[in-house]
Amino acid sequence: MGVGTSTFVIRWVNFLTMLLSVVVVVFGIWMSTHHDGCRRSLTFPILCLGGVIFFVSIIGFLGALKNSSILLWIYLIMLCFILIGILVFTVLAYKEYQLKDYSSWFLNQLNNTHNWKELKICLVKSEDCNNLSKKYKTLKQYKSAKLTPIEAGCCRPPSDCGYPAVNASFYDLSFHPVSSNKDCKFYKNSRQVKCYNCDSCKAGVAQYMKTEWRVVAIFNVALFLVLSMIYFVGCCARRNASRSQSKT
Repeated sequence: MGVGTSTFVIRWVNFLTMLLSVVVVVFGIWMSTHHDGCRRSLTFPILCLGGVIFFVSIIGFLGALKNSSILLWIYLIMLCFILIGILVFTVLAYKEYQLKDYSSWFLNQLNNTHNWKELKICLVKSEDCNNLSKKYKTLKQYKSAKLTPIEAGCCRPPSDCGYPAVNASFYDLSFHPVSSNKDCKFYKNSRQVKCYNCDSCKAGVAQYMKTEWRVVAIFNVALFLVLSMIYFVGCCARRNASRSQSKT
């Protein structure tokens, strides 16, 4: 790849990368507003990633524009760190959710009192459970509905408890449970309690996070491939800039 070609390509590539960083930021904002507030725990690193990519793209653009070997070196080093960060974050974290059963590490995080307290606050604020009666107007609709993992695990008592459902958000707790499942004792009709202290709720959150992480992982893999191609072009531009400066 010639000097003029590589610098021209890297200029336009980094201009497009600036646009890509805007897409990353928009994706982060979408995650923070789509569905519920529990998704916000994943948005901060994505927003930071978008900001870093934008900053690095400016350095690459200026390096190619001025044909500066130093700026292009800085650009490549920072881009390399971004690529390594995306790879480590995606591969290592996603490995935890590929297990047939949830890993002991992840279960320990859910069982941690402080962590679960924060998650419960998030779940209560999300209004998932309180909106069930709005989503399903009749008991028949509710019983035939395909509930989300959080709705099924956190908003109602386990089915083996045998509590009769009065409507989508209220159960007759005067009925004596037919099961020894300890979750039967934890469930309350209160908006603040529901089954948020149940093991079934923790399992629902684990499944929710597994599903949500797939979205982030797919996005990260696509981003990694795009940035890898940009890195290759940047290497050509840096090498050609060094040759050009050595001739002057």
